[in-house]
Amino acid sequence: MSKDKETPDERRERLRQEDLKRNPSGSVHGGGLPDLVGSLGWKGTGILILLIIVGFIIYSIFFR
Repeated sequence: MSKDKETPDERRERLRQEDLKRNPSGSVHGGGLPDLVGSLGWKGTGILILLIIVGFIIYSIFFR
């Protein structure tokens, strides 16, 4: 999508990602979960949540 046709949300996210690339230590917290989820998209986030749940189930079955 061209820059003049992007929505305000897309523009805000693009500018935030560019700022993080230029200055990764600029954030007090250094990124974290919002940056991870923002970069993965909804499918990647769903897979990550699914893996965490499956990992917890496997852990609770074998180690309790």
